[in-house]
Amino acid sequence: MAYVTVRDVQERLGLNICAGDGGLDRKIYKSDISRPGLEMAGFFNFYPADRVQLLGKTELAFFSKLEPEERVDRMEKLCSSITPAIVVAHGVEVPEELLVAANDAQIPVFNTSTATTRFSGMLTNYLEGKLAPMTTMHGVLVDVYGIGVLITGKSGVGKSETALELVKRGHRLVADDLVEIREVSQNVLIGNSPPLIEHMLEIRGVGIIDIMTLFGASAVKSDKRILIVINLELWETDKMYERLGLDEEKMKIMDTELTKLTVPVRPGRNLSVIIEVAAMDYRMKLLGVNAAQNFSDKLTNAINQNPSQNDEEGNE
Repeated sequence: MAYVTVRDVQERLGLNICAGDGGLDRKIYKSDISRPGLEMAGFFNFYPADRVQLLGKTELAFFSKLEPEERVDRMEKLCSSITPAIVVAHGVEVPEELLVAANDAQIPVFNTSTATTRFSGMLTNYLEGKLAPMTTMHGVLVDVYGIGVLITGKSGVGKSETALELVKRGHRLVADDLVEIREVSQNVLIGNSPPLIEHMLEIRGVGIIDIMTLFGASAVKSDKRILIVINLELWETDKMYERLGLDEEKMKIMDTELTKLTVPVRPGRNLSVIIEVAAMDYRMKLLGVNAAQNFSDKLTNAINQNPSQNDEEGNE
C-alpha cells in the first residue's frame, strides 16, 4: 500500500513542528483530511483517527471555551495511537493541552500561517498525488507543446534518441526508460521519473547523459499529465498503417483510456518532427478541429454532389 511519511509532508509544505518530533516517521495512508469539529464537542464515535487532523480558527475558538478538564480530555482523545499528525492552521497558537498530549503520544503537531481552507487544498493535492494508484511502464515521457507524450516501443527502436532530438528542439524530458504513472483522479494519469534516474537519458554508444546539466533546467520537467501514447515499431512492408487518421486506437493504462498512435520507424523518417505534429494535431482535436474528419466530410459531400458524373464514369 502506498504511503508518505509525516516528514515528507513537513518538508514539502514547510511546516513548523511544535511537538511530537519523535513521530516524524509515522506513515500516512489516506489523502482525506479531518477537521475535528464534532470531536472538539466531545463526539468521538466516528472519529477518523487515521487521517491528518487539521485545526483552524473555528475548532480552536470553540475549544477555548471548554472547561480545563474537558480541554485535556479532548486533546488526549485526539492524539490516538494511529493519528499520523495534527496541523494547526491560520497562525493560531497551539493549545498547551495539545502540546502535552502530543508529546506523550509522540504525535507530530505542526503550525502554519496558511489559511485553513487553503492549506487543506494544498495538503489534499499533495497526498492525492503521492497516494494515487501507481504502475510503471517502459518508455520515455516528454512534454511536447504542453502535451504529455508517452513514447513506447521495443528496446533499441530509438525512443531515447527521439527524446534527445525533441529536447534539442526546445521540448522537455520528464522520464527516460522507466516511467512511474499515477492515476490521480478519473481519466487523469500523471507520469514522472524514478528519483534515481531523474533528468537522465541513455543514448546507446554515448552512455548516460544528464539533460539538465547539458541543456539547462528548462529542458526537464518533474511530472506531466499523459495525454497520448506513441508506439514506435520497425517498419513492416506487409502491414497496413493508418493513412487518414479516422480510426483512433486506444490504450488502457489502469482505468484510463488514452489515444494511441503507431508510428513505423525506418531510415529517413524524422521521428521528432512526426511526434511534434502528432502533439499539435491532438491539441487541435481538443479545440474541436479534426483535419481527418473534415477531409472525410468534404470527400463525402463531393461524391454526393456529383452522383450522375460518378455513374457515367462507372458505366464507362
